[in-house]
Amino acid sequence: MSKKNISKEKIVQSFLTCAFEKSAGATSLADISEILEIKKASLYNHFESRDDMYDSTLTYCKVEMEDINFLPEKTLETISSGKTTVPALFKRLITRFFNLYENEPLFAMYTFISSEKYFNVQAMETFNKLSEKLSGEIKVILGAFAEIGKITVKSDKDLKDQAALVTALILQQLDSYITNRKETVRQNPDCSAGSLFALPTDDAAVTKAVKMVELLLKPVQA
Repeated sequence: MSKKNISKEKIVQSFLTCAFEKSAGATSLADISEILEIKKASLYNHFESRDDMYDSTLTYCKVEMEDINFLPEKTLETISSGKTTVPALFKRLITRFFNLYENEPLFAMYTFISSEKYFNVQAMETFNKLSEKLSGEIKVILGAFAEIGKITVKSDKDLKDQAALVTALILQQLDSYITNRKETVRQNPDCSAGSLFALPTDDAAVTKAVKMVELLLKPVQA
């Protein structure tokens, strides 16, 4: 592969692929160059060091993950018009949210950020922003249901606390889901991070997450 076909983004994506398979700490410049079929020295045309590559991967993940929304457009209109229920809406949104993280490279990005948050401040900040955004959107959803009398949580603090509990549960189940999916990829000789789509969606795991959230919200439903 010629040098002109190599970009920083391709290198970062290769870093993510290798980090998914081996962990970020075990990923070397030799691994990246092998994936890209270039000489290791060519990587220095784009990055000063492996640490520079690692930092750029963190930034890349941060930017890409900021575009992920739990709350699709027109959801609030659907709630206010009475066209959905609390269980039905959360089932749809959680299923959609989990399915988003089966798409490459988001699957590898989440795995990378989730594992690196214990070792890197920027990774932790990215994960926390994801959590805060999710919690904020769930708070808006609960507030919309409260306005039409479908749930009994009314004060802003109660809405915030309830949203935080739902968020923690969703992310906990997403972590478990992705960990199991990653292990499935590892054990499948015909599969890799790049061919994740060949695997069927784990509907049982998604259903479990949905039911757990339903049980959590049941006491506050009118």
